[in-house]
Amino acid sequence: IAAAIRNPDRVFLSEPGGRTLTFGDVLEMSARYANVLAGLGVEPGDRVAVQTGKSPDALMVYLGCLRAGAVYLPLNTGYTGGELAYFLGDAQPAVFVCAPERFDDAQAVCRKAGIAALETLGTLGEGTLGERAKEADADFRDVAGSHGDLAAILYTSGTTGRSKGAMLTHGNLLSNARTLVEYWRFSDTDVLLHALPIFHTHGLFVATNVALLSGASMIFLPRPDLDEMIDRMPHATVMMGVPTYYVRLLSRPDFTRGLTANMRLFISGSAPLSAEIHKEFLERTGHAILERYGMSETGMNTSNPYDGERRAGTVGLALPGIEVRVSDRESGAVLPDGEIGQIEVRGPNVFAGYWRMPEKTREEFRDDGFFLTGDLGVIDERGYLSIVGRDRDLVISGGYNVYPAEVENALDAIEGIAESAVIGLPHRDLGEGVTAVVSRDGGSGLREEAVREALAKALARYKIPRRVIFVDALPRNAMGKIEKQALRQRYHALYRSAGAAR
Repeated sequence: IAAAIRNPDRVFLSEPGGRTLTFGDVLEMSARYANVLAGLGVEPGDRVAVQTGKSPDALMVYLGCLRAGAVYLPLNTGYTGGELAYFLGDAQPAVFVCAPERFDDAQAVCRKAGIAALETLGTLGEGTLGERAKEADADFRDVAGSHGDLAAILYTSGTTGRSKGAMLTHGNLLSNARTLVEYWRFSDTDVLLHALPIFHTHGLFVATNVALLSGASMIFLPRPDLDEMIDRMPHATVMMGVPTYYVRLLSRPDFTRGLTANMRLFISGSAPLSAEIHKEFLERTGHAILERYGMSETGMNTSNPYDGERRAGTVGLALPGIEVRVSDRESGAVLPDGEIGQIEVRGPNVFAGYWRMPEKTREEFRDDGFFLTGDLGVIDERGYLSIVGRDRDLVISGGYNVYPAEVENALDAIEGIAESAVIGLPHRDLGEGVTAVVSRDGGSGLREEAVREALAKALARYKIPRRVIFVDALPRNAMGKIEKQALRQRYHALYRSAGAAR
C-alpha cells in the first residue's frame, strides 16, 4: 500500500491480453472489495475462503480482506467437492467465493457447512462479487490492527489425512516480505515474471507481497504457459518458479542466453531443484538459479545468497533474523554441522499455530520456540542447508504438497484393492512423481487406468498417482509396517524409462 501511495501512476500489473493495473488502481480496487466484504457482514477476524482462477481481481480480494481485517483463506482450484467440504466445515468462513461455473456444486457444499454467503468471481472480474465491487465505494478506511492479528490461513495436509490450517499473522507476512526484498535486492525498477498460481505461499505471499512492498511491477500470466514465458521474458528482470518451469524452459531451443539478457535473477522453490538442472541452466543462460526453502507455516526460511556462491543441491543460508538448526529426531539434541537430522526454525516468519488444533500446535514446537518442520536436512561447514528427505513421507510434485495418507485412503476405498502405499520417486519434470504401489484382492482384474479414473472423482489432479504399480504383497518390517524406503529403492528409476514420465 505504501508503494501505491508513493507511485500511484506506476504500473503494478500487466496481463498478456493488454490489461494493466497501476498502483493507484490497486488502492481503489482493493478498497471496493473491502467495502463489498464489509457489506456482506464480514467483520475483523472472520474468514473469507476463495477458490477462483488466477486473476487481478482475485488478488484484489486478497488485499481487500487484509484491509477489512478479515482472514484470507485461498483454496487450490483443483480441490474436489469432498475436499472442499472439509476446509469450509473446519474454517467456517463468513463468505465463500468460487468461480461462476462451480456455483451449483459450491451451493450444495455451503449448505452442508452452514455458510450463508456464497459469491462468484471469474478471471475477467465477472460474477456476483465482481459486479458488487464495480458499484462499491473506492474509498475505505483500513481496519486498525496489530502484527499479531491473523491475516491468512493456509491448509496443509497431515500424515493422518486430516488437513491442518496454518495461521499466519500480518507480522509473519510483513517480516518475511521485508527480508526478501532486501536479501534478493528488489526495487521499483524490477519487473517480476509471475507465472505461479496464487493459492499458496509461493505465488501469493512471496511473489506478490515482495512486488507490492518494493514497488516492483509484475507480468501476470494466468498460467505457466511456455510460449508466454518466453515471449515476456525479455521485458522482465526477475522470475520465480518451481523446478518444473525451468526444466520445461530448457526443453525449448528458443530459450537462449540472449533471451535472458535482461534478467537479473531466477528463483526456484516449492520442490527440490536437481544439481543437473542447476548446471544445465547456468551453461545455457549464464544465470545460476537461486534456490530457497520455505513452508506454508513459515514463508521463506533460507536462501542461497544473492552475492556469493549459489550452491547446487542446497537451499542456502538462514535468512537474516531467522534461526535454523538440525536436531536429533529422538532426543531433540542439536546436532553439529555435517550430521543429518530434523530441521527446526525460529523467527518472526513462523506461524501462530494450527487453526483449532492447540494440541497439534504444542506438539510441533519446542519449548524454546523452534518449529519442527518435519523435513530432514544437514548443514555444512559454511552454513548451507541441504534437504535430504522428509520425516513424514511428504511428496512434492510440481511444487504441490501431496501427503500419502490421503491418497492411500482413497486407493483403499476402491473395490479390488487390498492395500496400498504411496511414495514419491525422482521425476525430471516434476521433482517427484506421485506413485502408488498396490496389492489387489484375490481374483481382481483391476487395471492402472481404472484406478486413476476412480481417484479422479475423489482427489485433485496433482494428487493422482502418475503410475500405479501392482504387486503380490507390500514389503513389511518385523513390526508389520510397510517399508516405503524399500519401495523407493526398488522403483527409484521408474520415471527414467522411456514413456514413463507422464
